[in-house]
Parts: sequence; C-alpha cells; structure tokens
Amino acid sequence: MEAHDSGRVVLNSQLAEDVSIFNLISPANSKPRLGQDRLLYRVLHESWLQRQLFLKLLKRDFAERYQGSYLGLFWSLLLPLLSLLVFTFFFGVIFKMRWGDHSSSSLSELALILFVGMALYNFLAECLSRAPGLILAHQNYVKNVIFPLEMLPVVMVTSALLTLTVTLFVILSLQEVLGNGLAWTALLLPVMMLPLLLLALGLSWFLAALGVYIRDIQQLIVPLVQLLMFMSPVFYPISALPASARYWFQFNPLALVIEQTRGIILFGQSPVWEHYLLCLGMGLLVALLGAYWFARTRKGFADVL
Repeated sequence: MEAHDSGRVVLNSQLAEDVSIFNLISPANSKPRLGQDRLLYRVLHESWLQRQLFLKLLKRDFAERYQGSYLGLFWSLLLPLLSLLVFTFFFGVIFKMRWGDHSSSSLSELALILFVGMALYNFLAECLSRAPGLILAHQNYVKNVIFPLEMLPVVMVTSALLTLTVTLFVILSLQEVLGNGLAWTALLLPVMMLPLLLLALGLSWFLAALGVYIRDIQQLIVPLVQLLMFMSPVFYPISALPASARYWFQFNPLALVIEQTRGIILFGQSPVWEHYLLCLGMGLLVALLGAYWFARTRKGFADVL
C-alpha cells in the first residue's frame, strides 16, 4: 500500500509540474507556430516571447539531469577532467606526444589543448545523444496542441551550452594561472561558438523529429558520436593530416570550430575569417534544414505516439 501511495504521489507531483508548465504558455501565442517561412527566426523569437516557459523547462532539465546527485553540476566538469587526465597521461607521458608546430609545448599546455577539443566535442555529443529521445520523453507535451514542441531542442542545447560555458571558464582560468596569459583574441570566444550552436540546434531538431518515427536511431547515434570524436581534431591537429585529408576536414564544422577556438584562446591567433564564414554558413544551413524538417514532421507526432 505504501508503494502504491508513493507512486501516486510521484504521479500527482509530475502532473502538477506539467500543469504549471502548460499554464506558462502565453495565450497570445497559443497557436501551433513553426510555420514554413523564416523558420529559425520564428522559433528563436517565440522562445523569447515564451521566456517564462523556456526558463521553467530549462530549470526542469537541470533538475532531471542531476536529480539525486550529491555533486550536481560539478559532475559535468569532473568527468571531462578525469578523461583529460587519462588522455594526457597516455598521449603526453607514455607516447611523448607533442602538438603540431608547438613541439616544445609542456605537458600542461598539451592538457589545455586536449581540454578545449574535448569540451567542444562533449557539447555537441551531448546534444546528438539526447536529441533522438527528446520528444519520446515528453509525450504528454505532444498531446497538448498549443505546446511549442520546437522549444524542447532549444532548451536542451541551452542546457548543454551552460555546461560548456562553465568548462570554458575553467580553461580560461587555467590558461591564466599556468602563466601563459590570455591574449585579446580570447574575447572572440562567443563569436567562435555561434557556428557550433547553430549546428547543434539544427541537428537536434532533425534527430528529435526522426527519433519519433525511427526508434532505432537512438542506438545508431552512439557509434556515430564516437566516430565523430576521431573524425574531429580532438586529439590531433589538422596540420598532422595528409594534404588530401585536410581538404575534407574543412567541411566538418566541429573541426573548424575546435581549431579556431584553440587558436584564439591558447595561441593568441586571430581567426581565419574565410574558414569561420564557411563554418558559419554550414551551421546556418544545418539549422534551417533542421527547423524545416521538424516543422514538416511534427504534424504526425501525435499519430505515432
């Protein structure tokens, strides 16, 4: 009987939480929104109009991710640090790896170089891993025709972005503490993140919608995310690749963002603006296509679920 009552309390608590979320939807914007014109602008604009709902969902996302955890958000920083220690030990101590043209780099410099790559990769990997099950985990929202489903991937990407922000702040602090100092180019960091945000948002919209119709995509995305790590310059510089391979890497937005971010934070290098604009264009294209795909497929969500 106690277990039954406990389950009922949890269910009632969840129901009350959902009702409070639905009550935050602004009546003036209660129509299904993601139309076919100016898709990206419309969904971001509506996230601002429904900012109370957005913040409520963001707070709930954080609560669900770290529910029952003693360390909470600290885990999002601790796990990459532990991985960094392992990789730095193997690459820097055992294999005596040095980074491209920076052959005289110390072990601490190598650790920071790897840390930047891992932070950016982990951000995108988290978005790709969570996106296929995003709508499936919120089926009760699908039944509510006025709920802005397109906001769910935006909330998820923002949640991952907050974790990335904390990690980048630690990297900047370590860069300063280790005596290397910060160049003025570090101020360009928010600009460098824009293509990655657009890429993550577009892929999240696409995978969130696809995951409703093809449940196997959740299992397929795991090896693809792992492959992405080795197809991006997380543990090696692009300059170490053959010239023929380097050409194809310029079509990997994550690779370009990692290389440019390392340059502006660690080496004081100005961005290669031609590469940045190419990366920005690819990110914007992916975001537009992802929004278009979500808009076209969301009409059938309720039938499938």
